[in-house]
Amino acid sequence: MESADGQLGRGGSSQRRSPLDVIMSQIRRKRTASDRKPLGRFLSRTSDRTGIPEDGETEGREERGQSSGVAEAAESERDVGWGRVCVFLQRLGKKVDSRSLNLAHCDLTATDLLELATLLHFLPQLEEVDVSWNELLGGCLKALTSHLQHVGGIRELRLCSCRLNADDVTALGEALGCVPLLEILDLSWNGGVGGGALQGLLGKLQPPLRELHLVACQLTAADATVLGGMMSALPRLGVLDVSCNPQLTQEVDGGGFRELASSLSHAASLTTLRLQACGLTTDSLDALSGSLRCLPSVRELDLSCNKSLAGGLNRLTLHLTHLAHLESLDLHLCCLTHTDLEALIQVLPSLTALTELDVSSNKDAGGVVHPLVSALPLTQMRRLPLNSCSLNKESFTAFALAVPYLRSVDVSWCKVVGGRLALLLDALQPSVILELRLSSCDLTTDDLRHLAAVCRRGFLSSLRVLDLSYNGSVGDDGWSALFAAGGLGSLEDVDLSLRPSTSAPCSAWLPALLPALPRLPALTRLAVRRWTIGSQDRQQLNHRLRKRSVLLEWDPPNTEAAASSSFKATNQESPEESCPEE
Repeated sequence: MESADGQLGRGGSSQRRSPLDVIMSQIRRKRTASDRKPLGRFLSRTSDRTGIPEDGETEGREERGQSSGVAEAAESERDVGWGRVCVFLQRLGKKVDSRSLNLAHCDLTATDLLELATLLHFLPQLEEVDVSWNELLGGCLKALTSHLQHVGGIRELRLCSCRLNADDVTALGEALGCVPLLEILDLSWNGGVGGGALQGLLGKLQPPLRELHLVACQLTAADATVLGGMMSALPRLGVLDVSCNPQLTQEVDGGGFRELASSLSHAASLTTLRLQACGLTTDSLDALSGSLRCLPSVRELDLSCNKSLAGGLNRLTLHLTHLAHLESLDLHLCCLTHTDLEALIQVLPSLTALTELDVSSNKDAGGVVHPLVSALPLTQMRRLPLNSCSLNKESFTAFALAVPYLRSVDVSWCKVVGGRLALLLDALQPSVILELRLSSCDLTTDDLRHLAAVCRRGFLSSLRVLDLSYNGSVGDDGWSALFAAGGLGSLEDVDLSLRPSTSAPCSAWLPALLPALPRLPALTRLAVRRWTIGSQDRQQLNHRLRKRSVLLEWDPPNTEAAASSSFKATNQESPEESCPEE
């Protein structure tokens, strides 16, 4: 018969423990949970025999419970945070995307920016940020940049037209170390970036940067020096756009643009260089030419809207042969002389990769079209705009030789086209051309009839842009024939506007346009400025376009009924006026 003590030891409420159990319990209390398990396993037979759970197992369960609670709390916080992000974006009418944050044109305030900054913590996968065209953000960018450490994976940052000042640029520079993967930085249209503020980015841009856009930032020659100092630290830079900075080349005590041009020799990966409207002179071409031999990867070179290049283009053309991969060369509105154009023509045969050449808005170009076309690799040419080039009959005929290969045809502001459009249209290849621009060409009714016939044959089935503006000499029958022809299923943008100083009723051809609209499923813009329209016809046109995202540009009457119409007034009589002044 077992003793009472034995009964209590096996099943009683005051279980008796052996001396070994007491000793081991003391040892366990002195060891950490991670250290106890091996010992527990070593003495597992004792633990099993006594039925006493190990202290480490108990604490392990408690730790797992606490960890699970922490994880659930973190997940709950993320859910709440993501909800805040969704509410913030929906309030601004923007789509929710964990990788892309587009808040351009949202009239953001400093308060909005601060709220956005607090939400970055919940967007760890963010790669693209665009807060451009929010002019109230100037002076408070630090509220955002101080939180960029939460989104270190950003690859694209756009801050165009935010009225940034020197303090903003400095704050951005201090934060760039938090976004080491940044590939695209766009600070365009911020005048405060120029005048020395660019110094705040010196030494701060990271090697992965591929694109740097500083359009219209009021950069000075001193900024050009700073920019030049950045080049050696950006081995992957592929796109540099400093267009519309006319003070960039206004040297003060030397240096400036010369240092920038010289530093480009370190940017061996550069594929795109844009210097439009930078006040370039023939001396600037000398400085730039020296670096061309070190830029074998350049595919796009834009020197347009630099009128002071006149007479000195040969300083550049002698070195263009080093750009073996050059595909696009833009020299429009540079006041090129006959001598300049001849120098260009001599080097064209060596530019075997060229697909786009823009010498438009250079009046002397009209006299060299035949040798120009003969020197080009026609079979691969895609763009050769000759608008505002004073074409004559001979040059217009020579241009027709290039038309079969082009994706874009632009002979706007060339009066010789009127009455001769058939010559150009007959040279078109089926379903090749994407843009046809014939603004202010003195087109006739017969020209439009011929255009309609080409449409019916399906030759313009891929056309996306059709500009027939400022051709008031076309009769109603011509417009009606065009709309009734069909064959424009890919058309996205059509401009039929009249000159600002004229007007005419559209009641005669509108009945042909209305039934044609369903056959234009891709249409996104219809410009009919200066055409007068009756209230009933206006209602019909609105009804046809109501359920489609078509931007209708016309002159609304002085009534509230037209308040919803989109109207963009223009007084331009020449496309040359659209280029930035130097």
